[in-house]
Amino acid sequence: MMRNGQPLIWGGLAAITLALYVFAAQFPFLVSFPDTWVASPTDAMNRWMNGFVDTFGPAFKAVGWLLEWPIWAAQGLLGILPWSVTTIFLVVLGYAASGWRLALFVALSLLYMAGIGFWDESMNSLAIVLISVPMALAVGFGFGVWGAYSERAKRVIMPMLDLLQTIPAFAYLLPILILFGFGTTVGLVASILYAFPPMVRNTILGLRAVPPEITEAGLISGATPSQLFWKVRLPAAQAQMLLGVNQTTMASLSMVIIASIIGGTNDIGWEVLSTIRKAQFGESLLVGFVIALIAMVLDRITYGFATKDRAQGRNRNALRLWGITAGAMIVTGLLSLLIPALHTWPDALVFDPAPQMNEALEYVVINGRETIDTIKNSAFFFIMLPIKIGLSKAVSPFTWGFALSPPIIAGYALIVAGVAAWAFVRGRATLASLIVLGSVFLFIGLTNVPWVALFTTLICASYIIAGRGLAIGTACALLFLIVAGIWPQTVLSLYLCGVGVLICFTFGTAIGIWASESRVVSAIVRPIIDTLQTMPLFVILIPFVMVFKIGEFTAVLAVIAYAIVPAIRYTEHGLRNLPPAVTEAAEAIGATRTQMLFKVKLPLALPAIMLGLNQTIIYAIGMLVIAALVGTNGLGQQIYIGLGDGDFGVGMTAGIGMAVIAMIADRMTQAISKRKQEEFGVSSDII
Repeated sequence: MMRNGQPLIWGGLAAITLALYVFAAQFPFLVSFPDTWVASPTDAMNRWMNGFVDTFGPAFKAVGWLLEWPIWAAQGLLGILPWSVTTIFLVVLGYAASGWRLALFVALSLLYMAGIGFWDESMNSLAIVLISVPMALAVGFGFGVWGAYSERAKRVIMPMLDLLQTIPAFAYLLPILILFGFGTTVGLVASILYAFPPMVRNTILGLRAVPPEITEAGLISGATPSQLFWKVRLPAAQAQMLLGVNQTTMASLSMVIIASIIGGTNDIGWEVLSTIRKAQFGESLLVGFVIALIAMVLDRITYGFATKDRAQGRNRNALRLWGITAGAMIVTGLLSLLIPALHTWPDALVFDPAPQMNEALEYVVINGRETIDTIKNSAFFFIMLPIKIGLSKAVSPFTWGFALSPPIIAGYALIVAGVAAWAFVRGRATLASLIVLGSVFLFIGLTNVPWVALFTTLICASYIIAGRGLAIGTACALLFLIVAGIWPQTVLSLYLCGVGVLICFTFGTAIGIWASESRVVSAIVRPIIDTLQTMPLFVILIPFVMVFKIGEFTAVLAVIAYAIVPAIRYTEHGLRNLPPAVTEAAEAIGATRTQMLFKVKLPLALPAIMLGLNQTIIYAIGMLVIAALVGTNGLGQQIYIGLGDGDFGVGMTAGIGMAVIAMIADRMTQAISKRKQEEFGVSSDII
């Protein structure tokens, strides 16, 4: 939109930003939002929550007491069953889902859990997941069916899902804690709230994607509305909905540690927290890997059933397989009464490589301290600090070896002008104006850019990318952040998130391209990114803190480790799933491998790559809350302050702020992706 006017818009914004910076003393209210204009909603939110608790608190406490019973029952059952019996059942389940390879992986994963001495804790975590997942699926299915059949309901449901998936879980832990009190119920409710949105989305997508001819065939056969839903539409949407089951299971398990903060149960999440508090690198990594393995096992099993041929699932041998399995479980259970090693994993067989891991890390830290400090200081002083506070303040003799004198500033301006002129001469007027605007922002620093300039820039970007609707929504959302008094924290979060996303997208896309061109690289990369995606966020922090200590550099590294996954995954997916006819046509006209990649594959895969950018931003924002533990001062820190002080208003306001950033970025990247899909006539099937 407004492609011809873009150079004027960006160039004008650059001039306004520079003018406001130069004349800050004359227009202070346009540079920093005056405190007297702030109208924080925190007090009103706290009063509302107090009134709500006074009125409905007893009812929620009663519901919480009822919800504790199924958790206790599941933990009791898994606690009583011998490890050998549980292993047999889960291994056969893996075989039924996807064959012997998955069965072997499940067996090795369970042996690892028992072998490091955390079988009971693993089963307690699994019990919570087994209770929370069916409840989340039921809630998600109900909302999904409603949204699939009612456009009005869908317009209400989708923003609700956006909020639940973008507000950090820590932000709504406090209201749940206030309503339900301490205990396992709080973790259960938090898991359900976090995990049910994927089921809603996939149910709506699956039911709305049922081919019309299938529905018409059911109507012709005389099916009633009830029969049409249960016997026609639901089976046709089953594969898509099973993918929702898979994603809901993963989301529920990702809440294990967060739930342990307020649940205090003897599970894997609690063990991870305990080892983190003691700064035990080896122990926390070993225990954190248990959660990653549980996640991968459940992911592979649910995905196997989701993608399995339904006719194959009705194989006559299935009944025989489960009959033999039941017999083996009964026999093993009886033998465990005679052979204690079959009931409880022997202590003599427990292995603990944690001391060796701690020694190895200590050796690296001690012997590589000079190199580590060089990497940290170079990245912080030459990349991060200029983006944060600008070259005008970051450049100094202490760090850069020279002062930012007028001749050097003039040289900087000449270089920028030269690069912009080169772009303009080549017919890239918009790029030239963006270079000028970016150089002004870099000189001033993101945290020092006048609020009016940054506010206007984001609104203009929204309008150019997605039109008037998003521009109005962005303006309203940003005004809330400004008036609520959390604009400085928002800008700090944008800085950390922006640096992390820039690095993630650059290197993640490159790795994804490499993996798409090489099956060997793909086979190496995939288990690594699976582990990073399923490893608890707290655990990802530990090695970085041990090596680089606390600070913004450590926080950015943690963001990169977590948020680089979707950039890799979506890029590889997009490049591997292009229409064969297009690539065959390019080969037929003699395109080289390089031409094929840059002229054919990358343009066609751009929608999927943009979806990867979308998810990278969402992941980075989600990691900011965890990164606040190592010294950052953005919105994530405000959420911790609210949780620690029991201040619902502070925590929820910051959570809404992070949701606002995520949703604006989401809508922008979706608009770009949609535009590219229309331009190239392709579609992305990534959910």
